Amino acid sequence: MASFTHVTPERCAQLGGALDAVRLAWSDNGCQLTPQYLNYTATDQHGRTWRINPATNFQISPSAPGRVWQASCAELMRTSAILSARQVADHIKHAPA
Repeated sequence: MASFTHVTPERCAQLGGALDAVRLAWSDNGCQLTPQYLNYTATDQHGRTWRINPATNFQISPSAPGRVWQASCAELMRTSAILSARQVADHIKHAPA
């Protein structure tokens, strides 16, 4: 069964800080204590909505344990690889118009 023990309050704070650092509007659904239901929403500079979710333990590489987030944008039909908080923020910010 998939687990989400890697999604800690510190990692959630890192994601929020990374999204703030690149000046993206974002919100979360308040489910940090039940990370399997955790969902962040960010809006890029083109007005597109991105959904950011934690990866399952099966998706995380032991060689990159800090990469725990995946972003997707339905409008672009695009889903990122599993990335760190900073990488997710940069991925969203630099998505093509």
